Amino acid sequence: MAQIAPLSLLAHPYQDLVPVTGGRCELKSAARIPGSALVWTMGASSYEKSQSFVEERPGGLALIAILPPAVDVTADPEVVHAVQRCRPHGLLPHHAGPVARDIAQVLRRPPLDLAVEVTDYLSWRGLVVDRETIQLLRRIVELSADLRSITALSRGMYLSRRALGRRLLTRGLPVPSHWLQLGRMLRMASRLQNSDTSVFSIAYESGYPDGFSVSNQMQRLIGYRPSQIREYLGWEWILEAWLRREAEEGGLAPGPAREIREGVKSSAAPPPTFPGPGAGRPRRRRSVA
Repeated sequence: MAQIAPLSLLAHPYQDLVPVTGGRCELKSAARIPGSALVWTMGASSYEKSQSFVEERPGGLALIAILPPAVDVTADPEVVHAVQRCRPHGLLPHHAGPVARDIAQVLRRPPLDLAVEVTDYLSWRGLVVDRETIQLLRRIVELSADLRSITALSRGMYLSRRALGRRLLTRGLPVPSHWLQLGRMLRMASRLQNSDTSVFSIAYESGYPDGFSVSNQMQRLIGYRPSQIREYLGWEWILEAWLRREAEEGGLAPGPAREIREGVKSSAAPPPTFPGPGAGRPRRRRSVA
C-alpha cells in the first residue's frame, strides 16, 4: 500500500485523500468548503517541516493528525508539543496507508467536552485573550445543554442580563444569546452527524417546537440547513461559519471581524490549551442579550 503524502485534504464525499500541492492558497480555498479536513501524516523526520504550515492553517479547516510510529514518539517528546500547538480535531496512531472513510469517522467524532473545545478553538483563532472571558464563554456553552433562554442563562450564571451582555460587548464579542444559540446548534449538529434520528425528533429533544424551526434558525445563524450539516462532517466549519456571519453582521470587533471574513489566523493568538484526546464599535447590535 502506497504511503500517503505528508499533507492531504479530505472533503465531501470523503472518498479520497488529495495531496496538498498548492500551498496556503489551496488550504484557504479548502477551508471555504464545509466539512473539509487537513490530514497531517507526521513522519518522524519530516513533521517539523510542515508544523508551521499546519499550525497557521485557515479557520474552519479541521486537522486530523496521524502520529509517527510509537517508538519515534517515545524518542522525540517534541512530537507531543507539535500536536498541542496545532490543535487537532482528532489523533490517529501510525498507519502506513490510512483510508479516507476511516479518517472521515474521526472527523464525525463529537467533541469530548464541547465547552472546552469551543473556547480552545476561539483562542487558537485569536478571538479570546483573557482567562475571565474564556471561563465566561465556557460556562455559557456548558449551560446551553439544559437552558433555552437568556433569562435562565443569566440566572444560572448569577448575573443580570445587562451585566452578562456588557462583559461580552466590551470585549468585542457577540451577545450572550448568540452564544447560547451556538451551543444548542453545535449539540444538534453532533446528533445529526452521529445518528439516523429525524430532524423533527432532534429538534423536539432540544426544546424546539418542530424541525422547521431548527432548519430556519440554522439557516439564519450559519447559512446551512440540517440536511447539509448531517452531510458535511465535523464541527469547526460550523463554528467558523457562525463567526463569519457574526462578523458580517457587526457582532465582532473590527479587527477580529476582518480576519474572520478573510479566513486568516491571527498571528497574535496565544498557544491553545490541549484537552487531550479528545475594540472598536461594531456596526450593529441588537441588544446586550
